[in-house]
Amino acid sequence: MPLIPEEPQIHESAQGPRATPASGRTAPTPRPVPGPRPAASRPGRPGPPRPTPPAQRAPRDAAPAAKPAATAKPAPAAKPAPTTTTPQIQLIPASAEGALDAAEEAVDLLLDSGRAPGDVLVITTGEPHPWATHELSFGEASYWAQHDSGDDVFYTDAQGADRAAARPVVVVAVNGGPESATVSALSVAHTRAGALLIVCGDPQRINSMLGTAA
Repeated sequence: MPLIPEEPQIHESAQGPRATPASGRTAPTPRPVPGPRPAASRPGRPGPPRPTPPAQRAPRDAAPAAKPAATAKPAPAAKPAPTTTTPQIQLIPASAEGALDAAEEAVDLLLDSGRAPGDVLVITTGEPHPWATHELSFGEASYWAQHDSGDDVFYTDAQGADRAAARPVVVVAVNGGPESATVSALSVAHTRAGALLIVCGDPQRINSMLGTAA
């Protein structure tokens, strides 16, 4: 019988040498084994709290919001400028001797028409009124105290006219005296009279003196 050749048996000792890295070659670095995932990425478990997003800021180039306009306070009303009143002038013809009587009659008419006695001031250019002479006998303090009280008609001469206060009606009796005193009395009377100036005397002379006094 023909012999069947036996299959060669490879023994362990017959295996070739183990593979070793060739000289001069670096063995490949083993890949790291993936470890467990962080807890935040694990499904089913809450992760660490997320940081609060910063407050939204308006862009720098954005125009600021317009503030409501403040209510403007009304400007105080301007006070009207004081007006200078010019008194009405009334002339009563009378001589120097009769000027004082004419002034007395004018005062009586004023009081009868409803004027208060304290509204009237009488100025004489010559001899003072008898009432003024009588009251001055008690002293000037008592005399001017009656003027300041303003309760009655007040009589004064040209020299005291500068001290007298303004009253609504002034009556001037041109009963003599130097012309300079008359002009001064008329000038003061014009500034003291609030509404009415009555002058008793010579109309022609008074008109010329009023022009000089003005």
